[in-house]
Amino acid sequence: MADKIFGIHGDALQLRSQRLSMLASNIANAATPGYKARDLDFDKAMQQVVGGKDAVGAMETNAGYRIPLQQSLDGNTVELSTEQTLFAENAVGYSTTLSFLEGRVNTLTRAIRGE
Repeated sequence: MADKIFGIHGDALQLRSQRLSMLASNIANAATPGYKARDLDFDKAMQQVVGGKDAVGAMETNAGYRIPLQQSLDGNTVELSTEQTLFAENAVGYSTTLSFLEGRVNTLTRAIRGE
């Protein structure tokens, strides 16, 4: 029933949340020797969700390690400026999706109350 009410936006929120977690972990480990930056290809994951795959499966399929533009001597692949930019972009997308869902819930609540 939730799929009919929220459409793909619930899955989009779940994917964005997972990506925020990955990017935050990358930022937190920017100085950890040997740490490999991970990311989720949100666009590909959403294409799979639209195609009928569940969000968890799409996350597993489209999560991977990022190849750095410049190697560090300690083996860490986190590029802090890249991570911060991607985190900010994804946070805006998360907030937008959450606002849409909030509006949908408010509309349903008003309809139930008969307003």
